[in-house]
Amino acid sequence: MVSTLLTPHVVNLDRVRPAIRALQPDLVSWRRQIHQHPELGFQEVLTAELIHQKLSEWGIAHQMGVAKTGVVAVIEGRRSGKTLAVRADMDALPIQEENEVSYKSQRDGSMHACGHDGHTAIALGFASYLARHRDFAGTVKIIFQPAEEGPGGAQPMIEAGVLQNPDVDAIIGLHLWNYLPMGTVGVRAGALMAAVECFRCTILGKGGHGAIPQTTIDSVLVSAQIVTLLQSIVARNVDPLASAVVTVGELHAGTAENVIADTAQMRGTVRYFDPKYQGFFQQRLEAMIRGVCDSHGAKYNLDYWQLYPPVVNDAAIADLVRSVAEAVVETPAGVVPQCQTMGGEDMSFFLQSVPGCYFFLGSANATRNFTYPHHHPRFDFDETVLQVGVEMFARCAERFLAD
Repeated sequence: MVSTLLTPHVVNLDRVRPAIRALQPDLVSWRRQIHQHPELGFQEVLTAELIHQKLSEWGIAHQMGVAKTGVVAVIEGRRSGKTLAVRADMDALPIQEENEVSYKSQRDGSMHACGHDGHTAIALGFASYLARHRDFAGTVKIIFQPAEEGPGGAQPMIEAGVLQNPDVDAIIGLHLWNYLPMGTVGVRAGALMAAVECFRCTILGKGGHGAIPQTTIDSVLVSAQIVTLLQSIVARNVDPLASAVVTVGELHAGTAENVIADTAQMRGTVRYFDPKYQGFFQQRLEAMIRGVCDSHGAKYNLDYWQLYPPVVNDAAIADLVRSVAEAVVETPAGVVPQCQTMGGEDMSFFLQSVPGCYFFLGSANATRNFTYPHHHPRFDFDETVLQVGVEMFARCAERFLAD
């Protein structure tokens, strides 16, 4: 993806219909208003109120307070037909913004550092466009979802019935993506993003003096061997044609240089694309921890949990999105299928429930210094892409509902 980022792609905005191009000032205004008032997961009160105000202004039926702070809009066409859902996440991150811009976050310690403000603005623009262009068959649901960054709002919204009444036939969503330049779309069938699993382990040894190690059970030594051994899960237990990651991101132990620590704590994450590996890593990881601890006479406490399953796109819906992208960004060179990432997303729960496609919309612009990665305190994106996102949603809806 690095080489793609260095290759400029310029989207032909003539491919964006005039009615959507005319929305661009509003799209920027909504995005910046949301950006200035970032809200963490299940706290998106101001964001939901803005959505409510706009949907009410446009005469769009909607439900508030779904899964605490979620909003679901329902836009019916002039004829009966299928139902397409569009999902946009609303939450921010606990990051202190370092950008010096007029729309900088006004909340210390919170920032839209992943583009969800843009996702919400694009979904609002799509709703505005549909409200004035209802000559389609079927229904469009727009799901404004809380808490994607954690603890996860998709599953609670599904449990609240957002995919029913009417039943959703397919779902699409997008993620602004600063690893691709504006003018490109990343879309592929099958796995796009990885499953996210997490673990927390405490090694229980026996402390003592660093000069008399024979009387101790060294939790640091045990932990070091475990960290090294865990890498063999991917190297020797996973199909080399598959992809997986086991990362220990935290390791804490000890209080002094001459004291052997009696306990050590480690935390980490596991990522993989193939759903067949669900449950496998937990079993192998615990077996290795148990084996190392047994060999040293140590004990352990392990917590292991799945956060999100992999994001797996339906082949037919992905093909629809790809064909729309080729029309919007003008040439097939602007469509990037090599766009997989080990990042996770709870859009995966929606895609487990109904066929759908999640895709990346390139938002980087090196000439304007919009190249900082997601979750960086200086993350920002080229707002020109907002109208392109609305056009993508509009064409996907027209194509799907017409079939």
